Amino acid sequence: MRRPFGQHFLFDPRILKKIIDCSRVTSDDTVIEIGPGHGIMTKLLAERVKKVIAIEIDKRLTEKLKELLSINKNVEVIIADALKFPYETIKGKFKVVANIPYYITTPLLFRLLEFREKIISMTLLLQKEVAQRIVASPGNKDYGVLSVSVQLYTKPTLKFLVRKGAFSPPPDVDSAVVHFEVCPQILYKLKGEEFLLKVVKTAFSQRRKTISNSLRSFKNIKEALIEAGIDSKLRPEMLSIEDFIRLANALMG
Repeated sequence: MRRPFGQHFLFDPRILKKIIDCSRVTSDDTVIEIGPGHGIMTKLLAERVKKVIAIEIDKRLTEKLKELLSINKNVEVIIADALKFPYETIKGKFKVVANIPYYITTPLLFRLLEFREKIISMTLLLQKEVAQRIVASPGNKDYGVLSVSVQLYTKPTLKFLVRKGAFSPPPDVDSAVVHFEVCPQILYKLKGEEFLLKVVKTAFSQRRKTISNSLRSFKNIKEALIEAGIDSKLRPEMLSIEDFIRLANALMG
């Protein structure tokens, strides 16, 4: 059965247990599960953690979920849109474990990172291609805006791949599990977060050009590159996060 919300169900308990193992949840943890579907992973999580808050947007599924999980006293099923859910209302810190619908992956990731001071870690099943972009390092063809934006706040690790045949209905592409250690504070000295992301997005919008050409719309780019100690002939994909931060700080003056 295909859901109207683009979800593909994962039924294999071996894979679900492997995802939970990667999440490193403990009996002291509160866990947010986004898109619990038929509740198979929800039940497995409930055996290991203090509390599971399952956020499901599909009202047709929530009634069945509540019935299935009624014996699990540490599970709360909430009908809500995960992109709009008020995560600040959850008591204490929490971990996130989720099989995310592909079409909301990036907006949901950034929505969750708005609450990074409350989130200890996230273990997410994502489209393989997106996962590779998230964990990519400088010099890799997958390295870009998403890599820098996510790695500013987290330490992501690609744990394992999941073939499309493991899902029902099967998606068109393979998936991957990524574990994110979330950093409450940015690990780098940064003058302006929004300005940095503007620099990064501008640079990668013309990634085949040299960094000096892709950022030529910034008036003092030549001087800033010298100040930041960056070779003006490098392409954007060769710059590390630290390079981009030094450059953005120099551009800000």
